Amino acid sequence: MANYHESTRQRYAAPMESPSPKRRRLLLVYAGHPGGRTEALRRAVEAGVQAFDTGIELTSRHALDCGPDDLLRAEGILLGTPEHFGYMAGALKDFFDRTYYPVEGKTQGLPYALFISAGNDGSGAQRSVERIVTGYGWTAVAPALIAIGAPDESVLQQAYALGATLAAGLEAGIF
Repeated sequence: MANYHESTRQRYAAPMESPSPKRRRLLLVYAGHPGGRTEALRRAVEAGVQAFDTGIELTSRHALDCGPDDLLRAEGILLGTPEHFGYMAGALKDFFDRTYYPVEGKTQGLPYALFISAGNDGSGAQRSVERIVTGYGWTAVAPALIAIGAPDESVLQQAYALGATLAAGLEAGIF
């Protein structure tokens, strides 16, 4: 009997390893050209997400390189696009066209946020994206960030905050 109590005491006295917390998967899908205004916004958004790198696994993909499997793994999504002729970039529209039916009904409630680099007012690009994501059943967790013209330091700070907000919400389990 002493051996039983001794082994039990040792087992419970030994430090227990806690399982590592699950990293939440955040997908950033963007369009635009290298070195452009949307890329500057994307980099600021990524920096905001990376402020929470202990609990967030960020996958950042150009819209043309992103597919249904990426979307099905995501627990949150950031969408970035330039405004082209009052609409989203064709690459982002292509992403939506290629992923909608393969993931239909499987991403309901996915939290998302949107950032737009606009030459005009960005409202057409915003409306077109929001209309499509309504069909996916995603939930906006922040107002769309629309940067008109070249992003200045204030706009880049807002982009950073957008990434940090989504990452923090995912990490905390709010979204």
